[in-house]
Amino acid sequence: MNRLQAFWSSSIGKKAVMAAAGLVLAGYLITHVLANLLVFEGPARINAYATFLHGSGGALWGVRLVLLVAAVLHIVAAVQLAQRKQAARPVAYAGGREHQVSTLGARTIRWGGALILVFLVYHILHFTTGTVHPDFIPGNPYHNVAAGFRQPLVTLFYLVSTAFVGLHLYHGLWSSGRSLGMSPPSPQPLHRRLSLILALFIWLGFTAIVLGVVMGRVR
Repeated sequence: MNRLQAFWSSSIGKKAVMAAAGLVLAGYLITHVLANLLVFEGPARINAYATFLHGSGGALWGVRLVLLVAAVLHIVAAVQLAQRKQAARPVAYAGGREHQVSTLGARTIRWGGALILVFLVYHILHFTTGTVHPDFIPGNPYHNVAAGFRQPLVTLFYLVSTAFVGLHLYHGLWSSGRSLGMSPPSPQPLHRRLSLILALFIWLGFTAIVLGVVMGRVR
């Protein structure tokens, strides 16, 4: 077994890979929400940005490939680590576990991650390919956003899903720093300012766009 295989086979290696891939995805989310907020500046600005991206040739597909690899590594590592944890303790604690310093993001990390995966697939089919968007116009993201949130169930699904994205990021950003050795042990384990700020920014950014359509700010 070579060093790379040995690293991946270890739990520490899987945690490091999951953390690094998660940070790549988090970095993309920051740029993604900043770009999407251009919708509040009107159709010309965000449509021009979309035209610029699609005119970048292979660069856009290169970014998509990196994100795809990061997502696959993150998910595979997370699933395998969960399986190892389950195998190490197949029987739950008799009296249950009392959550002392655990956050809501930590306690919902698994099934919240599953919901985010479903949301990601739907989001791509909704706003990237237009497969499930009944009024999709290629190259016109402003129209697609304004029309996409006219359906109450779609709006509710996005609001719930983006809330879980925020929770996932809150726990994931902090734990990624620990896994990669960037965050030393803290006497205040719930005091995670940077993770909280970034998670709130991304959650509030995506939520503002949805509510902007609902409230008629984007139409």
